[in-house]
Amino acid sequence: MTIRLYDTSARQIRDFTPLKPGCVSIYLCGATVQAAPHIGHIRSGLNFDIMRRWFEYRGYDVTFIRNVTDIDDKIINKAADQGRPWWSIGYENERAFNDGYTALGCLPPTYEPRATGHVTEMVEMMRTLIERGHAYEADGSVYFDVRSWPSYLELSRQDIDDLRQPDEGVAGKRDARDFAMWKSTKPGEPDWETPWGRGRPGWHLECSAMAHRYLGSAFDIHGGGLDLIFPHHENEIAQAKAFGDDFARYWVHNAWVTMSGEKMSKSLGNSVLVSEMVKTWRPIVLRYYLGTPHYRSTIEYSEEALREAESAFARIEGFVQRVVEKAGAVEPSAELPPAFVEAMDDDLGVPQALAVIHTTVRQGNSALAADDKEAAVARLAEVRAMLGVLGLDPLDAHWAGESDRGEDLHGVVDSLVRLVLDQREAARTRKDWTTADAIRDQLKQSGLAIEDGPDGPRWSLGPR
Repeated sequence: MTIRLYDTSARQIRDFTPLKPGCVSIYLCGATVQAAPHIGHIRSGLNFDIMRRWFEYRGYDVTFIRNVTDIDDKIINKAADQGRPWWSIGYENERAFNDGYTALGCLPPTYEPRATGHVTEMVEMMRTLIERGHAYEADGSVYFDVRSWPSYLELSRQDIDDLRQPDEGVAGKRDARDFAMWKSTKPGEPDWETPWGRGRPGWHLECSAMAHRYLGSAFDIHGGGLDLIFPHHENEIAQAKAFGDDFARYWVHNAWVTMSGEKMSKSLGNSVLVSEMVKTWRPIVLRYYLGTPHYRSTIEYSEEALREAESAFARIEGFVQRVVEKAGAVEPSAELPPAFVEAMDDDLGVPQALAVIHTTVRQGNSALAADDKEAAVARLAEVRAMLGVLGLDPLDAHWAGESDRGEDLHGVVDSLVRLVLDQREAARTRKDWTTADAIRDQLKQSGLAIEDGPDGPRWSLGPR
């Protein structure tokens, strides 16, 4: 089956045909680093990490670009408020984003360019657009003439006459809807030299120039959050195509993480920082929570939903641990179950793929209960292969640090719990069910889950 993706520009799911056979080129609008990331920011990177992993599993050579917007109005304003250099704000938060991506198991991009490193490419693009009549200089700024490009707004399917007209009072603009490609310098702001005077780049120009630099005049997939469709992606298209690029052939957008129905946003004050979340929740559980809904589905944040994700992943992880205890190391299968492949090929249908994982786990647990070691091992090999594609294999080296945290305490806790479990077993042997049940309930209240199996009771940390 061919991989199929929902293309925002076509408003339908399309068969994916790469520009170059066997290769996939992806440009993802990455972080604007005026503040540390919340889980809504990281969701985008995580969704496209799963896309990248799936293309690689299907045998494609993937070039994945995720940019960093390290200069914009918010960064400059924050630097002024805090009395710090603008670049220190950007660098601090760029590191926080990378820490978040790494914590949740995202593979590093092929290249991660910063906007400020590509002013040369931006100047060249502006020069060409001015020569062709699609852009103009006014008082040291450069604007794109939106009415010069007849296809403007084809992605968002709006009418230019219906657009709200911001910046009515900006001197030199031919039309209030024209957008800034370059902003003339202001006292105290960072600036670069151009043929039109000193200034700094506009947000939209940055991505058009970087996509051209790293992926050429045409590439396969441009990604980002739904909120970027207009104006950012619309303006990128206008600049790039007026410059002469074919630009992106597929547009893929992920939905938001919301709180109380509103998009998670720093400006709304309702963000949940990744750096704080990983102190409370295991990163692999956060990845499960953010990565297993369909990328086009909104996630309404709640602790209850996180606890449900934690419990669901615990069922998978518990099966993995039980088979490893019984059979030792089990390598992932070389082949994935056909139903899993079919789900992932169909617009990255992770929820349907996850259902295949849980079904396989149930089959594996049944094999364990029947003491069918061979079948249990076979199911674990399949489960590990499927989890690996989603970046969720608990036995992967990336997550080894999670199990290592607190390892020094694990042996102590295990010894103490074993003493209590021995008391419970003694009560069960003498058929003192009241005492046995009371011990089990006390352990459960302490956050421990007890499972009775043919090899005796085993304990694990229960869901919150």
